[in-house]
Amino acid sequence: MHKLSLLCVAALLAACAPPQRAHRADAPVAPVAVPGIDRPDGETAAWWFRSGAAAAAERGAMAGRARNVILFVGDGMSLTTVAAARILAGQRDGAPGEERLLSWEAFPHTALARTYNTDMQTPDSAGTMTAMATGAKTRAGVIGVGQARARADCSELAGNALLSIRDLAESAGMATGIVTTTRITHATPAATYGHSPDRNWEGDVHLPQDAIDAGCTDLARQLVEMPGRGPDVVFGGGRRYFMPAGQRDPERDDRVGLRLDGRDLIADWQARHPDGAYVWNRAQLQAARGRTPVLGLFEYDHLHFEHDRANDPGEPSLAELTTEAIARLRDADRGYFLLVEGGRIDHAHHYGNAHRALTDTIALADAVQAAVDATDDADTLILVTADHAHTLTFAGYPARGNPILGKVRGSSGEDATTGYARDALGLPYTTLGYANGPGYAGASGSQPEGPKTYFHVGSAYQSARGRPDLGDVDTTHPDYLQESILPLASETHGGDDVGVWARGPGAHAVRGNVEQHVLFHFMVQATPRLRERLCARDLCTADGVPVELPDPADFGFGPGARVE
Repeated sequence: MHKLSLLCVAALLAACAPPQRAHRADAPVAPVAVPGIDRPDGETAAWWFRSGAAAAAERGAMAGRARNVILFVGDGMSLTTVAAARILAGQRDGAPGEERLLSWEAFPHTALARTYNTDMQTPDSAGTMTAMATGAKTRAGVIGVGQARARADCSELAGNALLSIRDLAESAGMATGIVTTTRITHATPAATYGHSPDRNWEGDVHLPQDAIDAGCTDLARQLVEMPGRGPDVVFGGGRRYFMPAGQRDPERDDRVGLRLDGRDLIADWQARHPDGAYVWNRAQLQAARGRTPVLGLFEYDHLHFEHDRANDPGEPSLAELTTEAIARLRDADRGYFLLVEGGRIDHAHHYGNAHRALTDTIALADAVQAAVDATDDADTLILVTADHAHTLTFAGYPARGNPILGKVRGSSGEDATTGYARDALGLPYTTLGYANGPGYAGASGSQPEGPKTYFHVGSAYQSARGRPDLGDVDTTHPDYLQESILPLASETHGGDDVGVWARGPGAHAVRGNVEQHVLFHFMVQATPRLRERLCARDLCTADGVPVELPDPADFGFGPGARVE
């Protein structure tokens, strides 16, 4: 046959063949077209997914060749929190502190992420983590559900469910894990496995009757009953939503389970995983080394703040849990996906207590370092970020090395002075403060006028009669609450951008200012096994870029799952 004829046949076969889904690292990727819409009215889950795919592909994420992915989330870890925590970490070691780097600050690639929800300028953790876990922004207060339905609306849940990166990874044959210092049913961890129109439905005790009648189930039950094998590693707190009402907690005899359906979900999990291990303290965790799957519920409620963890010698640190998780996942034939959350940074900020927020941030940095030490950046993509910010402020003109939790020694202006800086009333003030929260100086129903201490139930406030004199107050004490401008029972989130730090295959794409849901697409596009799983469902462009919103049911997950 002539050479020309051979070329013609080849061209004909190419024209008839399905689009090539594999993507070489050196192959160019055509820009992904994103339809123009009127925002916000034209936004849909499908539009968000495509727009996120376009942003990640444009930055070169498709060139990644990651085998494993680890996502670290510091809940509420604003950039101010990071800066203050690095200084505290350095000062604990006897240095001035400003020069210190937290572990992830040594990563070579960084970006800023915009955190707003589709219905909120200042977001919550449910909507923000759903964005990172599914590639589509959504409403505040919902878990694994698109924006088309209002919060607490159980109607058409299956039609609005979103596929999470954890579920995608399991469907692709990868091992998966979830580690958190909060209840395992809390917003951030739940977004990797659950589908709920209300983040508060962690246990059936919180499910309203109309939600039950509509077929909604609580998040604890979803974790235990999910299709497939479920996560290989689950470490967190929240035993109360897994134990039946009346059953006493194994660690705290004064606490009982809260399940009203009479079910013992821990026993159900054990029955489903007879070769697995259920643990609730460090000794049991160590005794179960080498066994998977493993369910570790280390507290009745949330895990302790890092500052208070010494009071419970049986509770592992976040770094220990991270190391244990990676040890169980790293030998998986097809790689793994792992979420690690420092979830109580957020809680300390809500309480107006910078000390606990910063020490939990340092604990997260230790966990990130443990992951760096246990992995190879040639095959493991690590991202560190926050779901949202807080109102912590870092102000004044303290001298270099001034205790970050102390009062400002320096100047109230740009001219250097000595001694305590003074406000216009002649009173000293701290470097750190909050825009709102329970640290307000006015008298409350539980504490008198003046400086407040942890734990403060901020209610029944009275107007402050001026600022308190902090001259004799130890503002570095762990229980001191930084002053807040506005009195609120709980300090609020902030709406500012958060940092993203990355290392490993595909990390070079993490740059610039991105919408938060793009982080999902960074991880998926940089991991061939994940993106190819989506392409196998014909959800990709000819260049192999996943751009069409997946239905979790098609992957064996979510309401109405169709198991293959």
